[in-house]
Amino acid sequence: MIELGLSRISRLVQQTPLSWKAIHIAGTNGKGSISAYLSHLLASAGVRCGRFTSPHLIDRWDCITIDERVVQESLFRQIEARVKLRDQTLGIGASEFELLAATAFEIFNHEQVEIGVIEVGMGGRLDATNILNNVLVSVIAKIGLDHQAFLGNTIEEIAREKAGILKPGVKCVVDGTNCSEAIVAIKDRIAELGLEATIVHPDTPDPQLPSLLDLFRRNDLLTHQRANMSCAAAAVKSVLPQVRPALEPDSLIPQLASVEWPGRLQKLALQPLTGRIEPVLLDGAHNTQSAEVLGEYVERKLRLKGENVTWVIAASHGKDIRPLFHSIIKPGDSVAATSFGPVDGMPWVKAADPNELCACVQDIPSIGEVQSFGKDIPGALDWACTKADGGPLVIAGSLYLVSDVLRLVREANDS
Repeated sequence: MIELGLSRISRLVQQTPLSWKAIHIAGTNGKGSISAYLSHLLASAGVRCGRFTSPHLIDRWDCITIDERVVQESLFRQIEARVKLRDQTLGIGASEFELLAATAFEIFNHEQVEIGVIEVGMGGRLDATNILNNVLVSVIAKIGLDHQAFLGNTIEEIAREKAGILKPGVKCVVDGTNCSEAIVAIKDRIAELGLEATIVHPDTPDPQLPSLLDLFRRNDLLTHQRANMSCAAAAVKSVLPQVRPALEPDSLIPQLASVEWPGRLQKLALQPLTGRIEPVLLDGAHNTQSAEVLGEYVERKLRLKGENVTWVIAASHGKDIRPLFHSIIKPGDSVAATSFGPVDGMPWVKAADPNELCACVQDIPSIGEVQSFGKDIPGALDWACTKADGGPLVIAGSLYLVSDVLRLVREANDS
């Protein structure tokens, strides 16, 4: 169950003051990538850096890293048990996400982290991570329609909730590729607080960061990738003088080229599972905005010869699946629909019925073969690999499907 609010997390962490400073990131899409870019840049600068993102990919603790390495399971379980005991003793009744956030924060204390890169779970104003009171810079990534039941039905309403992470006296960085409605709402909050703000535009990189423009010229990057890198670069430029004043921010920028964010435009080998030699594309696109990004990538990279694409899809129950899948699946494509399993730590998350997914994509004119595989993800992958016959194959629609596929590949590699 999702319960927004700061009262429970406040009681949960009040006995353990945070010993580190934070970079706080909100947004609908891109905040995970920005987190990855930032932690990589800071680690490259010799800053002991923790990162907390959500949801996890395979194991519950893999959403917490120290200097780019996933925290040890034993330490995670030890501190998680301490946090849960405190929750029970004080009768707080914290949510699963609040317990996880508190666990991450205390792990950062234990590991003597200097800076924690913290991704908002949902929204911003009432998200558990907004308990942070020692923030160096706030970042607002791309905003779109998602979680309307909690955040509002318009971009303006959602943007105001995301801008709730902005704090008096704390500099902020904003993705300037946001729509005008979002920008206006965010600027209103910036003006209200009198903040120093940097609104980044990837088409006009900061002249004080010439390496960023060079990086863009050398790499065939999509607009969202350049925007996310620009946000991370601007945040590092703001933070570095406070923690490593001898370092020039521009000297770190080339490191961005080597950052990978699992589950986002990830090339994955399925050979241990299916025998397919060619890599497949794995992406957690789960809303209209992220689907547009995936669609752009597929059009530019996978349909070069007019080839049809084979898809393996799943979605969370309650998602508006029509705009999600109709924006990426094209006439002639083939589709295997499946459902992900239970999500550890998030029992309220349920998968959409694969038969409903099939009915949705069958509305696409001249669609290829469409089959439902129920909960049989391996069966869906086998069918899709056979159908694709070495051609383009994409797994998409849900980060939880991404998690299950990565877990299956890991188990196959370990066996």
